Amino acid sequence: MAYWLVDSPGSGDGCRDADFWLPYLREQGIENVTECRLDEAEQWLRLVTGNDVLLAAGGDGTVNGVAGLCLRTGATLAVLPSGTANDFARNLGIPSEPAEVARLVADGSTEMIDVAEFDDRIYLNVAHIGLGTLPSRQASSPTKRFLGKFSYMATLFRQLGAQRGFHAHIRTDRSNLGGRWLSIAVATGAYFGGGHEIPEASANDGLLDVIAVKPRPLPQLLLAFLMVRLNRKTPRRTSTVIQIKGKWCHVETTRAKTVTVDGDVAGKTPFRATCRPEAIRVIGKRVIHTGEPAPAG
Repeated sequence: MAYWLVDSPGSGDGCRDADFWLPYLREQGIENVTECRLDEAEQWLRLVTGNDVLLAAGGDGTVNGVAGLCLRTGATLAVLPSGTANDFARNLGIPSEPAEVARLVADGSTEMIDVAEFDDRIYLNVAHIGLGTLPSRQASSPTKRFLGKFSYMATLFRQLGAQRGFHAHIRTDRSNLGGRWLSIAVATGAYFGGGHEIPEASANDGLLDVIAVKPRPLPQLLLAFLMVRLNRKTPRRTSTVIQIKGKWCHVETTRAKTVTVDGDVAGKTPFRATCRPEAIRVIGKRVIHTGEPAPAG
């Protein structure tokens, strides 16, 4: 078994790159590590076997790219949290302390998790349409390094009052919704948006979770946001927030809207995602299963 330490310059917080992680891995007896870059994958990927481990050092976008390589090779994915949100790491109970992460990699416990497929591509965490795309598109790298995960919130708050929403039709194999929306998120696991907990969700339940937010006066939106942060989870259904589930999700908008997946711009609507159950093997403590929704307010 070989370990491939993959990073992407400029990804994540800019500090926890491959050089940062190597000493922690060596302390746990992991010596056969090859450093490589995600943007040069075609130069080294042919050497990877199904018994190997690909270590992703970066944010959710880097983890997404390395996961795609794991699907191609059958290798195991290991996440070394280095980003500003790290929602995917939360889904697997991966600690934030580097020494604990390295110990987890050395232990080698694995889980099988779902991925979402769209346009012959995949994502591991969340797709955004509407307001949720703005942090990825507009938060500058210096801001992200200085504020960390709070850069996402800062960008949202700056733009919140200017957003009037958009018309969209949301369909799953279980639900059919139309109307005007401020933001639509299609998630594979139990966390999105820098730590928002989704009720009754996990990264291996074979379902996508759709969180849709309606346009409301700014005070009402801020109140809903505060409720979510205080309760640490998203309510199932209120006058502002709606959650639905499905094996697939199709979103069509009257005007083309930007779609981001795992923090990177992926195209425009219409958007269709399908859950591919237990598609990839990952190193983690356990797959987090969240509980009941928060009380509606």
